[in-house]
Amino acid sequence: MSSPKYKRVVLKLSGEALAGDEGFGIKPSVIKSIATQVKEIAELGVEVAVVVGGGNIWRGKIGSEMGMDRATADYMGMLATVMNSLALQDSLEHLGIESRVQTSIEMRQVAEPYIRRRAMRHLEKKRVVIFAAGTGNPYFSTDTTAALRAAEIDADVILMAKNNVDGVYSADPRLDASATKYEDLSFLDVIKEGLAVMDSTASSLCMDNDIPLMVFSITEQGNIKKAVMGEKIGTIVRGKN
Repeated sequence: MSSPKYKRVVLKLSGEALAGDEGFGIKPSVIKSIATQVKEIAELGVEVAVVVGGGNIWRGKIGSEMGMDRATADYMGMLATVMNSLALQDSLEHLGIESRVQTSIEMRQVAEPYIRRRAMRHLEKKRVVIFAAGTGNPYFSTDTTAALRAAEIDADVILMAKNNVDGVYSADPRLDASATKYEDLSFLDVIKEGLAVMDSTASSLCMDNDIPLMVFSITEQGNIKKAVMGEKIGTIVRGKN
C-alpha cells in the first residue's frame, strides 16, 4: 500500500459544511461522516490539525450589517467555532480517535489554550488537534487562522474541504454555467483575479510561507484520504508556479 504524500495537514472546514443541506446548526450525519474521514487518515499515520469556521451558527459580517460593533460580532463568531470544534471532538472520540481542542481565547473549563509547542506535541502523539476561536482577534477570518496555524506547526498542506463546490472556478458555478474549473493555480493568480478561494490575508500568508492549498468537495466520502494520498482531486493552489 502506498504511503500518504502529506505527513502533517491542516484541514479547513467551513461551519456551513457541518450544517449539510439544512444551512444552519450541526447535522449529526454530516459531522459523523467528516469524523470518519478524519479517522481514516489519522489511522494512516497522518498528523491532523483542524480549523472549523462558525458560519452555521453565526457570521460576524451579518452582525456588523445589523449595526452591531464589528469586534463584538467577530467575537461571537469565534465562540461559534468553539461550539463546532467541541462537536467535532466528541464525534471523533466516539470513533476512538483521541483529540484536543485548543482555543485562541482562554476558556479552560472546556478546552486547552492554544500553545504552539503543546499543539505540536499532541500531533507527534497522533492526536487530532482542533484549533478553535480563530486567531483570537476580530477582523481575521478562519481562513487566515488556517494559514497562520499551518505556518506555525509546519504543515505540509492545507486541505480546504468545501460543501458546495469541488474546486476553484473562474466564477460561481451555481450561478454561471460557463464557469471553468482550475486544476492548478498560484496564490498570485488567486489574489490578482479575486477568486473566491480564501481571503487575501490568508492567501498572502500561504504564498509567503510556500504552503500549498488543496480545494475539494467534502460531500464525497473518501475525498480527504484521496487528498492526503496525493490524488488529483479539486484544485491545487501553490505558493510558486
